[in-house]
Amino acid sequence: MTRDTILVSEAKLHPDAVELLRDYRLIYTGARFTEDELVALCEREQPVAILARYGHFNARVLAASPRLKVVGRHGVGMDAIDQDAARALGIEALAAIGSNSQAVAEHALGLMLSCARRIAWIDRRMHEGHWDKPGYLGLELSGATLGVVGCGSIGARVVRFAQAIGMRVLVNDPYLDAASLPPGAEPVALDELLARCDVVSLHCPLDDSTRGLLDTRRLALLRRGAIVINTARAGLFDEAAMQARLQAGELQLGLDCFATEPLPADSPWLDTPNAVLTPHVGGTTDGGLRGMAVGAARNILQVLAARPG
Repeated sequence: MTRDTILVSEAKLHPDAVELLRDYRLIYTGARFTEDELVALCEREQPVAILARYGHFNARVLAASPRLKVVGRHGVGMDAIDQDAARALGIEALAAIGSNSQAVAEHALGLMLSCARRIAWIDRRMHEGHWDKPGYLGLELSGATLGVVGCGSIGARVVRFAQAIGMRVLVNDPYLDAASLPPGAEPVALDELLARCDVVSLHCPLDDSTRGLLDTRRLALLRRGAIVINTARAGLFDEAAMQARLQAGELQLGLDCFATEPLPADSPWLDTPNAVLTPHVGGTTDGGLRGMAVGAARNILQVLAARPG
């Protein structure tokens, strides 16, 4: 009997997830492919499920296999999947909630420390033969104020990290009441948070309510020298407005996600100062990759068990 097929939009999958899916035939796309290639692969292989890490899954892709029942996201961000199209086609789309929370929270903390102590800049200067001890001044985070925008599984961990090193913490999350916030965190409106904080870390999903959340007006509320960290999703702030403030030396930025990935050779980010950039690797640790792969595999198996045939 021919086994049903699961398409994996990646070159490989964590062995623990492969073992969970052992009763299915796994087809891999590789890490880079076009929409046409993805559609053609779905039409040819007729997968019952997609384990989605790379790529965008719009209506055309989702409709390419009439047998498709579920898309399991390798991670927690769902903006790469057209959820309206999935619902219209009767396809379930599920995130691996909480699967990479520790990894992303640690990455956010790393970017925060790198910006506060200018580690990336001073490392580059050292390799170029400079000794910048005279005139160097870092920001001590103990006693500084952190604003966390979005206090789910990742944001709550960042709150605890910050409190452990002596930071005051403000939180903005319209979906949580004060009783649900981590102890010691103060709930405030977004504009107040931006005006009061030395560091702002974004941990909200990208949807219609958060797209462009930090527009030109809100970026102007940030005090000179403030640090912004985004390990969540591109699109949460106005990139051109952010780049202008970085070019002027008014802010620092730690950024792990971009509107266009990989960055093109002419990307303005490549020439933007006061920014620590990483290539969307916040969840890419040994534990994070396993958690995302296993979480996606379990979501897929749950749906397929409930919808046999």
